[in-house]
Amino acid sequence: MTRKFSRRELNAGLLAAAATGLLSAEAPAPKPAVKKTGRKPVRYDTSNGEWKSYSGDQKGLRYSALNQVNADNFNRLELAWSYAEPGDVNLQATPLVVNGVLYTTAGLKRAVLALDARTGAQKWRFDFDEGHRGQMAPRPGSGHGVSYWSDGNAERILYVTIGYQLISLDARTGKIDPAFGINGVVDLKKDDDQDINLEGDGAGQEIGLHSTPLVVGDVVVVGAAHSATVTIARHVKGYVRGFDVKTGKRLWIFHTVPKKGEQGYETWLNGSAEATGNTGNWAQNSADPELGLVYLAIEQPTDDYYGAFRPGANLFSDCIVAVDAKTGKRRWYYQTVHHDIWDRDNMCAPILYDMKVKGRTIKAIAIPSKQAFTYVLDRTNGKPIWPIPETPVPIGDVPGEWYSPTQPIPSKPPAFDVQGLPIDQIIDFTPALRQEALSILKNYNWGHLYAPPIVSKWPDKLGTIQIPATDGAAQWPGGALDPETNVMYIFSNHAYSVRGLLPGDFEKTGLAHVWGVATATGSQAAELPASERPPGEGGAPAGGRAAGGRGGRGGGGGGRLTVQGLSILRPPYGRITAIDLNKGEIVWQIAHGETPDDVKNNPALRGLTIPRTGSLGKVGTLVTKTLVIAGDGTNTTGADGRSGAWLRAYDKKTGHEVGAVRMPCRVTGSPMTYALDGRQYIAVPISGPPQAAQLAVYRLPT
Repeated sequence: MTRKFSRRELNAGLLAAAATGLLSAEAPAPKPAVKKTGRKPVRYDTSNGEWKSYSGDQKGLRYSALNQVNADNFNRLELAWSYAEPGDVNLQATPLVVNGVLYTTAGLKRAVLALDARTGAQKWRFDFDEGHRGQMAPRPGSGHGVSYWSDGNAERILYVTIGYQLISLDARTGKIDPAFGINGVVDLKKDDDQDINLEGDGAGQEIGLHSTPLVVGDVVVVGAAHSATVTIARHVKGYVRGFDVKTGKRLWIFHTVPKKGEQGYETWLNGSAEATGNTGNWAQNSADPELGLVYLAIEQPTDDYYGAFRPGANLFSDCIVAVDAKTGKRRWYYQTVHHDIWDRDNMCAPILYDMKVKGRTIKAIAIPSKQAFTYVLDRTNGKPIWPIPETPVPIGDVPGEWYSPTQPIPSKPPAFDVQGLPIDQIIDFTPALRQEALSILKNYNWGHLYAPPIVSKWPDKLGTIQIPATDGAAQWPGGALDPETNVMYIFSNHAYSVRGLLPGDFEKTGLAHVWGVATATGSQAAELPASERPPGEGGAPAGGRAAGGRGGRGGGGGGRLTVQGLSILRPPYGRITAIDLNKGEIVWQIAHGETPDDVKNNPALRGLTIPRTGSLGKVGTLVTKTLVIAGDGTNTTGADGRSGAWLRAYDKKTGHEVGAVRMPCRVTGSPMTYALDGRQYIAVPISGPPQAAQLAVYRLPT
């Protein structure tokens, strides 16, 4: 059962944590870990035209100095080759290119492929059938790709299966490495300092990973992800581990939920660290090999929108944690959200760069967030570069809930998308549409970025409108940074979700409240599985649909609110922002993506001239010598009547669009680039419908 906490109890977790330095960085900067060996280490960068890791490097930059494709010829790009996997509907993998071979994952069961990077011809393929265990996987599909390691002689491809097993393959042959783990496999459900059902059966046992492991020297770092749809008080915990890349031996483990006796345990009041889970590390991670540090992006605990059973600040949820790459020992951390009840997890790779300030160089780290903030810290010690004051936020009234009285709000850079719901962001194509939107909004709680979820009551109030949406402004593809200028380029969605709470079945879920929206009959709408979530204006819904919100389609637990089929928000719906991370200032912002069909063809807008609105999606950016490259995240119908999307190029100094190439369907992952035989290629994962998911590779004609 839950109960109401007093003001003294409400603040206790934060005050206790502050007294011990737990809400900020606490360790001195480590000395650079430089080890001399007889072999030349692998350079994880793009200087030779290769792409050896998910971000092209270990710093999360997504940058290449290649410039054969430029503003003058981008429109001339043509399809060099493509690869489609039958049955794949959502290809998210960013491929690697090493020694002329392209490595990627594809398909619902996550096959690994080695393709000729010039032609797409298959060199080898590795399939791993996990039977029932694979069928129960919480994160099926292609995942985000593979990782590469070499000691200058042997070459290995490492990846995590949908059933949560780490496999090492010979990069040349695709054969399993028998010296790694047990016959080439490390079962990640074992040796995890907790009991996990190997088959994945049972509520709260869902655990896997769709991101790529991070290779740092001879250590491979593996996180954890959980089911995105299950509402339950306790999942298994998402610990992070480091393994020997040659043998598969576990070298270290970092407890994202501290165990009793470990620092941070006291921020889970009443011993609640024992009664919760998740707090996974499903994002891409980054590393600074010179400092010997890995930077982990940690998500929120169970449950996403209700935390009465886990009072306190809840370390190390919603944290960036720097750990020693060899030992896993925590060096520092920074918590971006205290006691998360908004699903504001850290979900994209931290970006490492050398900040230039008044002739000084500061080793910095930038963390773009779902909230549209960019948290900029000194990566040697975790201290903010610009002030991030603890700022009072609204307190809710859900019975028994624990509320953090403050949240850290960065003073610089400015937010790169709209936060909360300012009155000037409500639809205003016409006065009538705006008035209708205002009428609908009377049924909801809205306004502040950190307005908490409320108990849904029919007919008023039905829920809290979250802006940015649950999926966030920034999303898992993250941003890209030009190391020559330290300007970061990031796509964001201007979208919303509706979050309400309803009484839960405590015997089934362990929760006094679960997310959903009240209806006229008082029934809770059924949850939508991830595969059925529409990518509409409300973001990807993560809960139920309301049966009939007044004034338009109801906003279920994450669903849409519409005015005659239009978003209640004014455009742009998708944008790219350039942020100078030396100064903490926005350089430019532009709408990205074509105007969606349901806007272009809406009868309520007939006769109006609507500038390009941009569109939603999971869109990654790529930076080259002169361009910012990104694809549309929404399919739209062209003047020729064909559905498709565009791969666009922008002048990175001004944001002016300098080229666009038609693609058969929208992007579902991040673009990358490589060069072979004096020719530059650009590869991007795209997915329908109506087209099959495929990796599309473009180059200039001969």
